[in-house]
Amino acid sequence: MADASNSVSVGQEPAITKTIKADVCVIGAGSAGLTAAGGAGGLGRKTILIEGHKMGGDCLNFGCVPSKTLIASAKVAHTMRDAARFGIEAVEPKVDFLKVIERVGQVIDDLAHHDSAERMKEEFNVDTIQARAKFVGPREVVAGDTKVIAKHFVIATGSSAFVPPIPGLDQVSYLTNETVFSQRFQPEHLIVLGGGPIGMEMAQAHRLLGSKVTVVEMGKVFGKDDPELVEVVRDQLLRDGVELREGHQAKSVRQEGRTIIVTVETPDGQSTEISGDQLLVAVGRRPNVQGLGLEEAGIEYSPRGIKVDDYLLTTNKRVYAVGDVTGGLQFTHVAGAQGRIALNNILLKVLKKKFNPDIVPWVTYTEPELAHVGLTEGQLKERGIAYEVVRAPFHDNDRANAEGATEGLLKVLVAKNGKILGVDAVGAHAGEIVQQFALAVANGMKIGAFDNMIAPYPTLGEISKAAADTYSFDKLFTPLNKAAIKLLAMFD
Repeated sequence: MADASNSVSVGQEPAITKTIKADVCVIGAGSAGLTAAGGAGGLGRKTILIEGHKMGGDCLNFGCVPSKTLIASAKVAHTMRDAARFGIEAVEPKVDFLKVIERVGQVIDDLAHHDSAERMKEEFNVDTIQARAKFVGPREVVAGDTKVIAKHFVIATGSSAFVPPIPGLDQVSYLTNETVFSQRFQPEHLIVLGGGPIGMEMAQAHRLLGSKVTVVEMGKVFGKDDPELVEVVRDQLLRDGVELREGHQAKSVRQEGRTIIVTVETPDGQSTEISGDQLLVAVGRRPNVQGLGLEEAGIEYSPRGIKVDDYLLTTNKRVYAVGDVTGGLQFTHVAGAQGRIALNNILLKVLKKKFNPDIVPWVTYTEPELAHVGLTEGQLKERGIAYEVVRAPFHDNDRANAEGATEGLLKVLVAKNGKILGVDAVGAHAGEIVQQFALAVANGMKIGAFDNMIAPYPTLGEISKAAADTYSFDKLFTPLNKAAIKLLAMFD
């Protein structure tokens, strides 16, 4: 997810009343910004953190934390309906939607201190300015009534929901990730524009909480993930009652009273209408680059984000950009990792690190989860890299059978020399399973390394060992090896 937005309403600029000189100035207090600022301040560099919206950025306030909290409530409701297969009487849950939303807000409040200005000052000696930042020169930023002159800057302003130019959309009441967690009523019929991670997570969660849900997607849902594994999630969504309109394009939107009507074009070119009482727009993200005065700092950018090199350095050699604002992989953990890399490169100039997108994991928290790390099959084919696929199905895992979670699959993409190139997983807790492989991919490990691991039994994580065993057995039980073993037996 995204970091904090630097976008706030702009009125008359206040007069500059003070100037601060710093070693490091970080703009944006989301995952990337907090990481970079806390590290710099904690290591004794005079650090200023500037945030024009909410501390904690998108992840805390509008992304990871509230979405996973809402999903947790949805899973409880689903378990109650699904209890019969565990020998327990199933019941239809009585969902108090406003209390679910209230719990989302409470979890945010409970975690807010971790990202607060007070904690940044107390633990890391970082001073925070809560105002909109704007460059006025290559090494100068103005925020509120303060000018900050720094040796180095880190831009971590994140991204915001992209609102497509669909005719009529600007005339209706719609939701984005910034407002969906503060609804004041439960939608009877939620229409979701966009079949990516945000759209699909919210679609399933609202359906399990009792709303009718229709997803409108121009292409295929989960378009960036392995199609074979996507089918497992798609089947579950359909069983849950989520209506998927793939290959449908929204052409216009209008509102009649409390009813929102979306006119869509079907794959065969026909026109049809979908009516609901809530509309969630989740078609993508846009980097927060406007209003930063990047031209004044000599920083090259476009609507797709700030241009950076492999070291996350902008065209201004005193300024780094990290997280969603660069237009790359938009995940909270990527932003945090890039914040650490930028900090390293500021403090340790002779030991600079590059950001490697080929080792990034991601998880979509539907039920079942959909997870990935490393290179995809598409990327391997594009790069001409030879590989083989090792599969381990969840239905062969004892713990999955015990928990009634046998629908799932682990796919490991392995090079000729045994190196793990990429991994895809779908199933219960797929995000936890893929973490073992995130370590392996990041360190260039071979699948044979799992042969030396003793996995605790019974765990879902054993599936990684099962994949390694499948690979090793195929290599071990060849006619030549069998003949050699038979020959050795003669000397017993």
